[in-house]
Amino acid sequence: MRKSLMLASAGLLGLLAAGPALSAEKLTLYCSAQEDWCQLMANGFEDATDIKVNMTRKSSGETFAQIKAEASNPKGDVWWGGTGDPHLQAAEEGLTESYVTPIRGELQDWAISQASSAGDRTIGIYSGALGYGYNTDVLAKNNLPEPSCWKDLLKPEYKGHVQMANPNSSGTAYTTLATIMQLFGEDEGFEFMKGLHKNINQYTKSGSAPIKAAARGENTIGIVFMHDAVKQAAAGFPIKVVAPCEGTGYEIGSMSIVKDGRNPENAKKFYDWALSADAQALALQVNAFQVPSNKNAPTSDKAPDLSSIKLIDYDFAKYGSSDERKRLLKKWDDEVSTLPQ
Repeated sequence: MRKSLMLASAGLLGLLAAGPALSAEKLTLYCSAQEDWCQLMANGFEDATDIKVNMTRKSSGETFAQIKAEASNPKGDVWWGGTGDPHLQAAEEGLTESYVTPIRGELQDWAISQASSAGDRTIGIYSGALGYGYNTDVLAKNNLPEPSCWKDLLKPEYKGHVQMANPNSSGTAYTTLATIMQLFGEDEGFEFMKGLHKNINQYTKSGSAPIKAAARGENTIGIVFMHDAVKQAAAGFPIKVVAPCEGTGYEIGSMSIVKDGRNPENAKKFYDWALSADAQALALQVNAFQVPSNKNAPTSDKAPDLSSIKLIDYDFAKYGSSDERKRLLKKWDDEVSTLPQ
């Protein structure tokens, strides 16, 4: 009897001791930016609030698919980073919550425009232009001409030398597909994608993977957001960054609160913190060269100057809609990805 009482008392004390840990505040963060930036944001928020962050990094296309799959039992609280199109699609499908941050007045107009177009179910956190980069050493070794336009990438001498992500999993690649449609029209745009397919050596899962492979000398040309190419060049790799001559699209990297998440108040705290100038300044620590949405946040002098790049009038409403995304991806799957290389 005494032994049983002692064991029961020990168990009760153990539960009481565990109580604070079990009730500790937490947040589940889905992150679609570069891995080191995701980790820095998670750690920075923990330091600022003592809220424990469980962070998962996946590409924006994968994260959108995960949030959709979990809709009946949401496991995430906040989705931070990645191209804006899938965030807009998540908003359209009712997968994210409407929220208006009290620091809205500190944000760039394009960040507010992103929010307004989605009923405040998402917001812009950074911006960056699409383009590509190439390894100058590998290019020279293979006696290849220097590309400067989108259509240069169709040249037969680049066969096996170009890499991009799969638009089904990558927001970067979906932005590429949507950009080509807007630059050349759908008929010519899909002929372009078919011609490009002949030169692709691999469709990666992650949008930044093609330029990382080029930096390592495993690939020659990577179609990516220009800031991802700048990051590799800044790290000392022989990468030249190209803003295509015909013009190019751009992203508004976004953030959304998952509908019916388990920690809604902590999600709002992260949302407000992530939009602050101090939080956005963390990007400089990991050489993230996007343009921040907070007007008071510093921008690296290495960041691509968007005012000097020929940007198209990207139609976020059209290409951020679920129906258009599904239609374009199915057409790409049926007419491009199945072709021989």
